[in-house]
Amino acid sequence: MTSEQILQHFQDTNALLDGHFLLSSGLHSPKYLQCALALQYPADAAKFGHAIAAHFVDTGIQTVASPAIGGLVIGYATAAALNTRFLWTERQNGEMTLRRGFSLTPGERILVVEDVITTGGSTREVVQCVEDLGGGVVGVGSLIDRSGGAAAFTVKRVALATVTATTWAPDGCPLCKTGSLAIKPGSRS
Repeated sequence: MTSEQILQHFQDTNALLDGHFLLSSGLHSPKYLQCALALQYPADAAKFGHAIAAHFVDTGIQTVASPAIGGLVIGYATAAALNTRFLWTERQNGEMTLRRGFSLTPGERILVVEDVITTGGSTREVVQCVEDLGGGVVGVGSLIDRSGGAAAFTVKRVALATVTATTWAPDGCPLCKTGSLAIKPGSRS
């Protein structure tokens, strides 16, 4: 599966949006990826999960962990492809944490999977959460890299496709300067 095929799928499912958007990172952008639309059919999610998993087959992954809510579908699909367990982190009092009775064993080999990486902030929070609980992160996978490779990690990192989309701090956003209001179509308001 090529990057072009993945991006075509995003276009075909109206998951690649043009406009004025407020990203979960706090940045503004003229492009937004609504991964829920791209992953709404289980066969598509499974295909993308297999594509991410293929990069980590021989790494001894025991568990896939994803941030709720954006990473849930692709994380689960990747865990299914690897035949491993799947768990997710959630924000509690502003901090990424495991809840719902999830736990890790010391040294457990974890693959962190996210839908879109822009700054890498949420993914780093999941990595930190896993490491604080004694797990060992061996890789990071995502459907889309919006950072152009700038979101670096100390472990193997794989993105199925890259979207080059300009981002701006709110005070430097040229769309705001024209009077346009940024909208937040994602899961966090």
